[in-house]
Amino acid sequence: MYSFIGDTMKVKIFDEEDELDLEEDINSFLKGNIKIIDIKFQVGVSVFSEEQIFCFSAMILYEDSIS
Repeated sequence: MYSFIGDTMKVKIFDEEDELDLEEDINSFLKGNIKIIDIKFQVGVSVFSEEQIFCFSAMILYEDSIS
């Protein structure tokens, strides 16, 4: 049987204003029956007036179930 990783690969994107919220979301997601292919992480910051606004995001490439 032919199986190519692109046939079963999926993407999940997380976006939070606080790094601890992002960590909690990702850890909850990782409890599922998945096989991680890759994780990408990024932080964006902007300044509005005197306030700093952060955006913590991650993209997880995964397979739905472990074979």
